[in-house]
Amino acid sequence: MSELRLDPTTREWVIIATERAKRPRDLVSRASHPLPEAHVADCPFCPGNEEQTTGESATYPDPATGLWRVRVFENKFPAVQPDGAAERFEDHPLALSVKGVGLHEVVVESAAHNRLLAHMEDDEIYDMVRAYRDRLREMYTREYVRQVIIFKNHGLSAGTSLEHPHSQIVGAPVVPWHLRHQYDVATQHYDERGRNLYQDMVEFEMERKIRVVHESESFVEMHPYASRRPFETWIVPKKPAASFARVPEGELRRFGIALRNALLRLYTGLNNPDFNHVLHTSARGDENEPHLCWHLRIYPRLTAVAGFEIGSGIHINTSVPEETARFMRGVALEERRA
Repeated sequence: MSELRLDPTTREWVIIATERAKRPRDLVSRASHPLPEAHVADCPFCPGNEEQTTGESATYPDPATGLWRVRVFENKFPAVQPDGAAERFEDHPLALSVKGVGLHEVVVESAAHNRLLAHMEDDEIYDMVRAYRDRLREMYTREYVRQVIIFKNHGLSAGTSLEHPHSQIVGAPVVPWHLRHQYDVATQHYDERGRNLYQDMVEFEMERKIRVVHESESFVEMHPYASRRPFETWIVPKKPAASFARVPEGELRRFGIALRNALLRLYTGLNNPDFNHVLHTSARGDENEPHLCWHLRIYPRLTAVAGFEIGSGIHINTSVPEETARFMRGVALEERRA
């Protein structure tokens, strides 16, 4: 019989379809995923083509060569633009709008066209997550930015349009409803119990161990109790803090390594699956709230969302997180490619 599990962070139900659940190995991609060349002449993100992008925000050089290792610039086709103010317009009580003001940037994660996050050295992944933190800090100085969304699309089914490894950062003029709802749930938990919801989750998972993939000095990599998708992976700090913008250098380095290793496990264990990752952090002005906790979620694109999920809002997960976590604990981290 299937089982409905309640997600403690949203109070939403998820169906764990145990009667038709696939074994973890059945979800491993059988397709070949050869890595491309290190440099592609017509790629706008490769070195030498910098003039094809505009509005450079930041670069992080390689100490050995002085050449850029990570580069940040404005998205050529932005969802929002830094012009105007985040004013509300109401043409009718049922027609409320806000101007599309904000910031939309691209983070090119490596100068190499084929350098995946999963294969980076410690200093390389540190520069990439440092770019995340630095741009988050900068965006929150803008009055028209209320929420920053940091995300990566890897693979066609995850929505990527350019092969060169990159992430995106959007500073939006509103706090999206589903994030505001998560903040409200965390607030209620803190008001009722006097404890941080995400810290309680981490302690619960560390006590049970069955859904923990890896535990490091500062972070826990786990498959959550009410996972919406097969192999859904969360990286959560052991010490909760509301804003990723406040992460100190030492913890930022450890986070980069935790992210790299989680992606390397997925790369090795599932044969380089398409995935999205999203970094959750507090809205501007909520950086000191004791009930919030920044963290990162990885969603492998192994199954599709179908009609029942669209119609009901209830996700069906055809894998069991206890089994997928056990599978990933058995994946040996291969040598990173030079």
